[in-house]
Amino acid sequence: MPLTLHGIGTAVPPGSVSLDDAVVLSGHVSDAASTPLPLLHRIHQRSGVRSRSSVLIAEDQGEPSFLDRVPFYGHSSPSTAERMRVFHDQAAGLALKACRAALADAALPVGAVTHLVTVCCTGFDAPGVDLALIDQLGLTPGVQRTHVGFMGCHGALNGLRVARAFAESDTDAVVLICCVELCSLHLQYDGNPEQVVANALFADGAAAVVASAERSGPKPALVLEANGSTVIPGTADLMHWRIDDHGFSMGLSPRVPQTVAVALRPWLDNWLSPRGLDPAAITSWAMHPGGPRILSACGEALGLKPDQLECSRAVLHEHGNMSSATILFILERLRHSASHGPCLALAFGPGLCAEAALLRLTAD
Repeated sequence: MPLTLHGIGTAVPPGSVSLDDAVVLSGHVSDAASTPLPLLHRIHQRSGVRSRSSVLIAEDQGEPSFLDRVPFYGHSSPSTAERMRVFHDQAAGLALKACRAALADAALPVGAVTHLVTVCCTGFDAPGVDLALIDQLGLTPGVQRTHVGFMGCHGALNGLRVARAFAESDTDAVVLICCVELCSLHLQYDGNPEQVVANALFADGAAAVVASAERSGPKPALVLEANGSTVIPGTADLMHWRIDDHGFSMGLSPRVPQTVAVALRPWLDNWLSPRGLDPAAITSWAMHPGGPRILSACGEALGLKPDQLECSRAVLHEHGNMSSATILFILERLRHSASHGPCLALAFGPGLCAEAALLRLTAD
């Protein structure tokens, strides 16, 4: 049974960092002696990110330097406990903004929501974001909760799969899915090139979806028709996301883009073929922008034109990589700009794993 996405809402913190300021911050938290500022600038320039939002950035009140607006990152690396205290204070508020926007977009009352699916890989808390949303949105106490945790950048697609399963088992189900990620809590005080790249890419954001088995109304809507997943054998050492003493650390091998690209086309051909489709038949693409090299390598492997990944590049450019929330930012844009027809969402994560969602843009 298809799942219709009736409303999508997105939110980012008000504090943002420009490319130049990001280089200053990166130099501060990296080992500046082994990572010269010109190299940091080149890494940030190649990241494709021009601005990012963070819950850690204070309002500009004429401080002499950008570092004064990020007091959390002082002379020593914050502990994981300190980072999780900020998550506790900030995550629910950002998630709430995205959920309210999604409910308003869907034009559905809060009381209609029967299931709540939360997605996050950047913080742990109990009672957590899910219970805060029930309280602050005014959801019914009997709403059924599910959390998709620590799955990385493809977590939103896992969340959509869960929502589709609920809709298949109960045609009256109305599912609110919320992804909230505070990646900026996990900047690493490390000159390791993989950590420097991660520090240059990731950002904070939240996105929410209201979905049900009921068909869409008069406005354009995305209908989820199928989900797919694959693990690329022998790649477990190429990407990791681990809880360390000073936050969560990212391991990101430079081999990831090409490894994913080589495996992607054969898998997608096999997955799409029974549905009477191939990559050439997809009218719009929502590819998670793990970085510009991922987009370029996968686009080339699939035979895509540069403009077919323009939404992905634009979200990376304007917001950075917000982990699981990012793919919903892209789908929100495509819903208003793409041609009607099949849309394929793709995202990748530790494993290496690829997740896909086949949607169709309709104007019923």
